[in-house]
Amino acid sequence: MTGFPALDEAHQLLRTAALGLSADDLSRRTPCAQWNVAQVLQHAAGDQRAYAVTLTGSDGPTYDPFAPTGTIDTAPDDLVGSAIGAAARAFAVVEPEGEAPTPLPQGVLPARAAAGAAALDAAVHAWDVSVAVGRPSPLGDELATELMWVAAQIVEPLRGWGAYAAALDPVAQDGPADELLRYLGRDPHWA
Repeated sequence: MTGFPALDEAHQLLRTAALGLSADDLSRRTPCAQWNVAQVLQHAAGDQRAYAVTLTGSDGPTYDPFAPTGTIDTAPDDLVGSAIGAAARAFAVVEPEGEAPTPLPQGVLPARAAAGAAALDAAVHAWDVSVAVGRPSPLGDELATELMWVAAQIVEPLRGWGAYAAALDPVAQDGPADELLRYLGRDPHWA
């Protein structure tokens, strides 16, 4: 446990999304139009390792998370699990009321926002993988509400770097999870 409940929950969502994927699943297209499932998993794992190395100076990614190859040399849950473990160990020593460096252009953030940024990344990519392989959305409204708080703080500058697509127009009947997904440029009903 990291001391940041949203991050712990998002890590579990990503770990679950990576479990039991077949070779066919890894080649499926995703809501990230330019990447398949394997590439999204590589990106998500690399991002978690980027948080770890920024916080501790070790356990960083061995590849560019923004240029995933789509070739995974280990089981998907091992790839994701080891990255989540590195990030969790790094955040476990961060004082929740303090500040923490991030790999984001924003740099140092309040610790809750830094952990929330890592959680946002893990949760949205868990959603990407889950819907790509025909599983139900793992993103609940309570977590989405917490992540919307951090998304409102960090996403706009990141759109210019290509980290998030343009926001989609909200729909009146959207709940918190749908609202968050649209804000991140994802259609909640993607199939």
